[in-house]
Amino acid sequence: MQNNFNGIVPIYKEVGYTSNDVVAKLRGILHMKKIGHTGTLDPAAVGVLPVCLGRGTKLVSMLTDTDKTYRCTAVLGITTDTEDLTGKVTSKKDCSGVTEEQLIDAAKSFIGEYSQVPPMYSAKKVDGKKLYELAREGKVIERKPCDVKILALDFENISLPEFTFEVSCSKGTYIRSLCRDIGEKLGCGCAMKSLMRTKAAGFKLEEAIKLGDCEKFMAEGTMEEKIVSLEEVFAELPKIVVSGEWEKKVRNGNSFRIKKNDGKYRVSFEDGTFAAVYEIKNGTARICGYFLT
Repeated sequence: MQNNFNGIVPIYKEVGYTSNDVVAKLRGILHMKKIGHTGTLDPAAVGVLPVCLGRGTKLVSMLTDTDKTYRCTAVLGITTDTEDLTGKVTSKKDCSGVTEEQLIDAAKSFIGEYSQVPPMYSAKKVDGKKLYELAREGKVIERKPCDVKILALDFENISLPEFTFEVSCSKGTYIRSLCRDIGEKLGCGCAMKSLMRTKAAGFKLEEAIKLGDCEKFMAEGTMEEKIVSLEEVFAELPKIVVSGEWEKKVRNGNSFRIKKNDGKYRVSFEDGTFAAVYEIKNGTARICGYFLT
């Protein structure tokens, strides 16, 4: 029997799983097909992977664009074809002359916007083919830099040649490539050792649930309690309750006039049903997320 869960469940992705593996396993655990994740994590990485269920899958594109936070450990003096320690070593250099101050200055120089070349071992597509597929064929092609933004970068531990830092960044940022760029700036190379996503789409590490726990909650009949409802996702937005003609407009996804301040609002009906997210501009409310079907 298919379940009808709607909302988001923050999953703790463990080592060895792809993000799509997590979705596939959840389909089996939750007995439902309509499931999608909000941002790929490498198989070797761990941490927060928000997964959308049922009508919540309409949130995927909205949440994929949100900023993310990671904890990363990297090693100076080495480069690999994958930009992390799972790959083939391509160079080794003496980094004994690099000081903590030089490392910190190099890393923090990337705070703000910068053009980042994605790694060959990534899911980015060139001419319809994923880069990692080309890389596995032994091909290395020129990649177009992408504009990314490093919002904050703070060191947690430095024990050269190894160091650990926390970084908050925009969608599309590759932390492996940030490590590579830090190494290039220092002239000695750098490869990522481990990566943990500590925050995504507003969910923190301590809120994330392991797949094994999902199985337990399903057996206990408590899984629904762990799912964040669609309205909860937008709890920070002011609420508008509509009825009558306005309710009809919302049900049809139509725009309407309203005297409210500009900005986004969550819209519900008088019976408590959460219906949509609207954005008001100059007195006109236009839909930007519809959650009734």
